[in-house]
Amino acid sequence: MLKRHSQFLQSLLFLFDLALISACWLGAYYIRFQSGWMPIDKGMPPFETYLWALGPVLVVWGICFKAFDLYRPRRMGSHLAEVFDIAKANSLSVLVLVGLTFFVRQFEFSRLVFLYFWILNLVALGFSRMVFREGLRFFRKQGYNQRHCLIIGAGKLGQRIARSLSLHPEFGIKVQGYLTRRPQKLGETFEGVSVIGLYGDVEKYAPALDIVFVCLPPEAEPQAEKMLGYLATTTVEVKVIPSIYEFITLRAEAEMFEGLPVITLQGSPLYGWNIILKRSSDVIGCVIALLLTLPVQGLVALLIKLTSSGPILFKQERMGLDGKPFRMLKFRTMRVDHAGDHQLLTQKDDPRVTSIGRFLRSTSLDELPQFWNVLKGDMSIVGPRPERSWVVEEVRKQIPLYMLKHKMKAGITGWAQVNGWRGDTSLEKRIEFDLYYIEHWSLWLDLKIMLLTMWRGFVHKHAY
Repeated sequence: MLKRHSQFLQSLLFLFDLALISACWLGAYYIRFQSGWMPIDKGMPPFETYLWALGPVLVVWGICFKAFDLYRPRRMGSHLAEVFDIAKANSLSVLVLVGLTFFVRQFEFSRLVFLYFWILNLVALGFSRMVFREGLRFFRKQGYNQRHCLIIGAGKLGQRIARSLSLHPEFGIKVQGYLTRRPQKLGETFEGVSVIGLYGDVEKYAPALDIVFVCLPPEAEPQAEKMLGYLATTTVEVKVIPSIYEFITLRAEAEMFEGLPVITLQGSPLYGWNIILKRSSDVIGCVIALLLTLPVQGLVALLIKLTSSGPILFKQERMGLDGKPFRMLKFRTMRVDHAGDHQLLTQKDDPRVTSIGRFLRSTSLDELPQFWNVLKGDMSIVGPRPERSWVVEEVRKQIPLYMLKHKMKAGITGWAQVNGWRGDTSLEKRIEFDLYYIEHWSLWLDLKIMLLTMWRGFVHKHAY
């Protein structure tokens, strides 16, 4: 019943897409030739020709959309992923259509019509899909259009799946229970879901199921082979969550390599265009910051020179991207006979700090030379704060996830700092916020951190 209902919805969505595509094709013709927005140099083409061309358009788009599997159930997918798939199918369809027009020698189709058609399709289909999915999610929250699932494995991984599904009622997936290999667990409840049977009971429950989540430990591999062999003879959708996912720490992703699934456990968000975007925003922001702060930096340099002997800048080795060391710049705030390189943190009222240095530290003005580090490429404006190499070696023994912060360039400011975790505060909380930043990185998050830094990040009670 549920599967037939799902097929009906897919057919309805397919017909609605064809209707939208038809409207966009006619709309593209209107914009180009009827709206008066653009001059017509080669005369008005007959509307009937474009109307007849609608037939091949619908065939090409229908085949491409089916080939890209755009009508599969997407209960657990994101809107962005679906829009991206639509964009790929839409672009390929336009290229195929343009190629077909070369065989129609007696009539020349407007390339601008194709361009407008591509844009209108992308906007209309993308928006309609989001409305359609949100509508389905709303009804699923009300208890309609539910799918029933079973979780094989009542360990941490299986419980994590149950917890995640309970947090997303819009998916419309109702957990019937767990299957376990341990008889003593029968009847127990985890994450609001009961253990209803043993592994061997899968044949008993499978006929009433739509989805089975297989979350087994490595030692249960013999049983997994038997269960998966049976499930392959059914129409149940099987989702296998490898036990390796218990060790995921940062931006995990799965990809196919020569037909083999490859799972990345500790990935960086910066690859491809993200690297270019991040570096471009750093350079632009850095140039602006240097132009605005050069007078301040000049004044600070003069005050340091007048009030104490020694260099104006203090250079210290810090650990940066991928664990590579670099020389970080700061205005010197201590006497030269007390460099303080082997003390973990500066203490309150530290006697090593000069009078002007105490002011610079409390206002974070001693960090201004780090914009030159950003310009050089050693640092970023926003990122996890860097630490000295010897400190890293000590801390990594206490906090196993500490090294993951080096998956991104060190920053002048960061998510941990604007949330108050700086100076003499918890290292565990700092790494927690640093990893959150890496996991959720975006240019918008960078901009938010910059604004928060200007609002509340310069002066802090732990800045001394």
